[in-house]
Amino acid sequence: MKKIRLAVLGSVVSLLAACGSTPNQQPAPVVERTSSTGKVVDAATAPAAPAPSGRGYYTVKKGDTLYRIALEAGQNWRDIVAWNNLTNPNDIKVDQTLRVAPPDRAPGTAQTAAIAASPAAGLEVKPLGAPGTSAPAAPVPVGSNKTGPRGDKRPYSESALAELEKPDAPSAPAASGTSVASAAPSAPAKAEQPHAADKPAAAASQAAADDEGVSWMWPAEGKVVGTFEGGKKGVDIAGKAGQAVLAAGAGKVMYAGSGIRGYGNLVIIKHTSNLLSAYAHNQTILVKEGQSVTKGQKIAEMGKSDSDTVKLHFEIRQQGKPVDPSKYLPPR
Repeated sequence: MKKIRLAVLGSVVSLLAACGSTPNQQPAPVVERTSSTGKVVDAATAPAAPAPSGRGYYTVKKGDTLYRIALEAGQNWRDIVAWNNLTNPNDIKVDQTLRVAPPDRAPGTAQTAAIAASPAAGLEVKPLGAPGTSAPAAPVPVGSNKTGPRGDKRPYSESALAELEKPDAPSAPAASGTSVASAAPSAPAKAEQPHAADKPAAAASQAAADDEGVSWMWPAEGKVVGTFEGGKKGVDIAGKAGQAVLAAGAGKVMYAGSGIRGYGNLVIIKHTSNLLSAYAHNQTILVKEGQSVTKGQKIAEMGKSDSDTVKLHFEIRQQGKPVDPSKYLPPR
């Protein structure tokens, strides 16, 4: 009996030893599951939105200053600062894209009506003035006799169904007449409103008329020592230090300072939305930005700032591009 107990005890010990041993165990495999809704993209690796480009935008190049960019674009540098939310006008970087045209006059855009509708609603959204649209129907005056069909709620019954199925002869001509009458005024109403595509043409015609209305005069007395045909962006007029520099036309001072390299003390006057004139190398500036000036008003004194000789460099720019001043100035 004692031997049997020892045998049983040995079996139990062996069983416990087998359970307590830890053979080479491998961790359970881990399977990565991706959501069926889409992949998660790391924000750091997500592609950046492309910078705007084309007309109305300018990419900063090496050596550019905000003042020179404003001159080339025919805009006020303060406006460019506002359009781009710049905190420091001197802190612009190479390859930075700047807006150089007013946001509300971006080329190629047309004003349309904003209509919010669910895609499932099945509504057709058209811009204002688009072909195929008609004026909304005029409201029915209070107290008038409505001849069109009127919807109401009735409990279902055989008599109600029979009444609805009866022909309503007098109402048909009245409804037809109402439809014709309401459609007739829509044609003249639509004809009175110009198409959206005609607005840019009208604005261009108005701008051209404004440009032709500017009266010009020579900004200084003296010999012309440099011409537009000679590769310059304007004309150079020789003179004496302190000689009067006059506004060649009426307008508003858009810039007065020395922040544009190569121009010295510079005054820029804006005459129309397209035309401006520039007066460079002055000794003294006598006007301030935002000041309105008249034709022939003294705006500066001739000098040689950023120049080897005393002279006035005079430019006329149309939409920011230099044009030949001799085509605007009267003959001498």
